[in-house]
Amino acid sequence: MFGPATALLVVDVQNDFTDPSGSLYVNGGTDALAFINATIADAVSAGSTIVYSQDWHPESTPHFAKDGGIWPDHCVADSWGAAFHPDLTVEGVTIHKGVDGEDGYSAFSTRDPQTGATGDTGLAAILETAGVTEAVVVGIATDYCVKETALDAVRLGYRTHLLADGVRAVNLAAGDAARAVAEMVRAGVEVD
Repeated sequence: MFGPATALLVVDVQNDFTDPSGSLYVNGGTDALAFINATIADAVSAGSTIVYSQDWHPESTPHFAKDGGIWPDHCVADSWGAAFHPDLTVEGVTIHKGVDGEDGYSAFSTRDPQTGATGDTGLAAILETAGVTEAVVVGIATDYCVKETALDAVRLGYRTHLLADGVRAVNLAAGDAARAVAEMVRAGVEVD
């Protein structure tokens, strides 16, 4: 699966999502780490590009419930919650998303929650420079940031794989994870 034309996208494996004391803990987030780290090792040994995304929010953003959004405060820039889980192997470049208060669901793009204006994180340029044609996605959370990253990858023309053992879901509503996977499959994401 991995090689020089493949990128491994490691989405938001951050303390607030993976540590049980995190403000937006995703059930089983820590359990995915061993699989994610093994996948990172495979990608490194095959010479693949590895890119990590991090939510990197300001203290106030329309993304947060206190400011009109739906989420508790999480992954505030430079906080413990925004840091990668300490057991995560980090072997590549990192992009930050949600930096200026926008929704940062996809590792490729951002969206202003009030105006709907979209922006670019720079990920596509990194992959283009590296000659990437295929993307493999792991991380948190299946039904939000992982899904949006995979959907953007397909829209941008990458053959895209979701590694089911390397993702975990928020599941705000029962069945959200299954619906997210079905949506990705309909869009052309291959689930491995």
